[in-house]
Amino acid sequence: MYKKTTTLLCAICACFIVPVSILAQSGPKQENLFDSDSILTITLKGDIKALLNDRQENSQFHPLVVSYIDQEGIESNISAEAKTRGHFRKLKANCLYPPLLLHFFKSDSLQLTLFKDQEKLKLVMPCSGDNYVVYEWLTYKLYNIISPQSFKARLVRIMLSDNNKKKTISPFYGILLEDENQMATRNNEIIISRKMAPEDTKPDSFLKMAVFEYMIGNTDWSVQYLQNIKLVATDSTQRPGTVPYDFDHAGIVNAPYAEPAEELNMTSVLERRYRGYCLQDIKQFDPVIALYNNVKPAVYNLYKNCSLVDKRYLKTTIKYLDDFYAAINDPVALKKEFSYPCDKNGTGNIIIKGLKN
Repeated sequence: MYKKTTTLLCAICACFIVPVSILAQSGPKQENLFDSDSILTITLKGDIKALLNDRQENSQFHPLVVSYIDQEGIESNISAEAKTRGHFRKLKANCLYPPLLLHFFKSDSLQLTLFKDQEKLKLVMPCSGDNYVVYEWLTYKLYNIISPQSFKARLVRIMLSDNNKKKTISPFYGILLEDENQMATRNNEIIISRKMAPEDTKPDSFLKMAVFEYMIGNTDWSVQYLQNIKLVATDSTQRPGTVPYDFDHAGIVNAPYAEPAEELNMTSVLERRYRGYCLQDIKQFDPVIALYNNVKPAVYNLYKNCSLVDKRYLKTTIKYLDDFYAAINDPVALKKEFSYPCDKNGTGNIIIKGLKN
């Protein structure tokens, strides 16, 4: 599987022409980790086997060194620790590699690297193939187009160096995700951790997010249980906005393991289901529909201009987006789709709690 992936990586590493540039100490201000869309190669050094096999509910941190080489050929080695995280993707039966949480130790030397000001970062690892990691990364980039209240994501090429093994593991793709507090701070907001009803969040933010989840064919979220949703607000007294993340179960990614929740009575993640709250007046969607129509060229160009995707995926994704835009611009289809939560006999109001084990 990964022998084939290595060839793919070599063939497409020129997708982004903006290089990763780490400037000398005496030079201009250093680039931040999420400033660039270029593919960053990182090496994780340590007892990798012990780290990846520690998939218990209360997994422990394992010592790790994160290294990368800058454009000048200078290697930076950063002291860190990591542990497995998540629910579905953490289980060995589901995924080859579990997602990781990287914890960087504060030091003066850290501030001289690309990871300056970083403390904890989520690292998405491949569950069943590099291509699905790329598709999920593009989904993060897609919501960046829709809203600044979104997580920045950096595509990385991961190399594993196990202290106890001489055999090298072929490199593969991963995603570094912006820290939630940094995402909130970037928007002059804070993270709100209390659970609440969707109706109690900011309507414009919620509708923007809920329509996006419909757009990408994702039903694996809920505000009530903070399932793949973060809440942000200017302070704890204000109604919060909603920020989505974790898109591997979305139809636009179409991972082989992705299935809609059984209680939704859906046949495939490719099937769209609007899961917002009931709005009797469909005109309340007008500003959101106008936004999505306004960014339509950027949405399509995100996929058309990226050589990381093959022709087949590009074709099916363009068709998937065409279907979305056809629905939101047809008054009859729009009312049918977005009024679904008002159907008492439907599954529009079922709450997804997420996996607990």
